[in-house]
Amino acid sequence: MRILRTDEARFQGLPDYPFAPNYLNVEPDLRMHYVDEGPRGASPVLMLHGEPSWSYLYRHMIPLIATAGHRALAPDLIGFGKSDKPADMADYSYERHMAWLGSWIEKLDLTDITLVCQNWGSLLGLRLAAEHPHRFRCIIVGNGMLPTGENRIPAMFSLWKAFVTHSPWLPVGRIVQLGTERTLTRAEQAAYEAPFPSTEYKAGARAFPKLVPVSRNDPAGLANRAAWKVLEKWHKPFITCFSSGDPITRGEDRYMQRRIPGAHGQPHITLRGGHFLQEDSPEDFARIITDALKSEMAA
Repeated sequence: MRILRTDEARFQGLPDYPFAPNYLNVEPDLRMHYVDEGPRGASPVLMLHGEPSWSYLYRHMIPLIATAGHRALAPDLIGFGKSDKPADMADYSYERHMAWLGSWIEKLDLTDITLVCQNWGSLLGLRLAAEHPHRFRCIIVGNGMLPTGENRIPAMFSLWKAFVTHSPWLPVGRIVQLGTERTLTRAEQAAYEAPFPSTEYKAGARAFPKLVPVSRNDPAGLANRAAWKVLEKWHKPFITCFSSGDPITRGEDRYMQRRIPGAHGQPHITLRGGHFLQEDSPEDFARIITDALKSEMAA
């Protein structure tokens, strides 16, 4: 496996991203980057990004959560951000992403985790919580889902998958802007492009849409259906924090609210914004997290 590593110089001076880098090998020669802010002894709030973003997405939320006394953790998935990037699309699979992220959690020995996940962060995070429930205390999902290949795929996703698969041009900063209602500055769009100095660094971003299970025969579908059997008995807090303007995940919040016992009676909310609600409503999203943790501590 040929592994690419983005030069650290490309991340210098990014707006609102002052965080010290942390690295951990999830395989002998494969390094994962993560942000780790706040008290190390506090219960972790694990924020998982999706496609084609990186931990920069959570830059406005990390300080708010850390200041509230929690350990704010935001890893870059392999292929994204400051993490290493296998160069071949065939190097990426759903199971490999699960193994990489699972290895990172295990090596840090994270427990009592509050999971915050969006987009592909949900496809990975919800599986991880179902497969390692003893490590998780609370789940907060924003614009995400755990698909099994049994339900109809939104037309918008099919168009997105075709674009990523066939277009020679993958403008990451522009893609994040299209999923965000507020106007990103040029520097912010450039920050989303920073991990990818050339097209060959974007194999992970191009691979993700193909890995979403779209039929019952998909290899990941079986594992995701097994995860749903656990989630259908999940009684720990489960909160949805979706946005008003996301055509891909619209309605999935209500589906999860009906199906997951831990969602009953929780303060679910719909925030203003597009697919990347961390850009449009970061303060409100962070408040949902800190309020949920306050409620748990008071219970």
